[in-house]
Amino acid sequence: MTQVPIADDSIRLGQFLKLADLAETGAQARELLDDGAVTVNGGPESRRGRQLVRGDRVDVDLPTGVVSATVG
Repeated sequence: MTQVPIADDSIRLGQFLKLADLAETGAQARELLDDGAVTVNGGPESRRGRQLVRGDRVDVDLPTGVVSATVG
């Protein structure tokens, strides 16, 4: 699992997906969320604007398998 450092106290999920290289663009991030491929701390998430804080875990179910990243 990758830990991705952030500069502020929180970050929006859509931004984090791009920062963590889990999505290439904002449009792809939205598609992943709409498809139900994203979970935050084990629960499904569909809101691109969800605020994440340090320690939150994001899992994305990609065609190549599940990829995880933690907000650092």
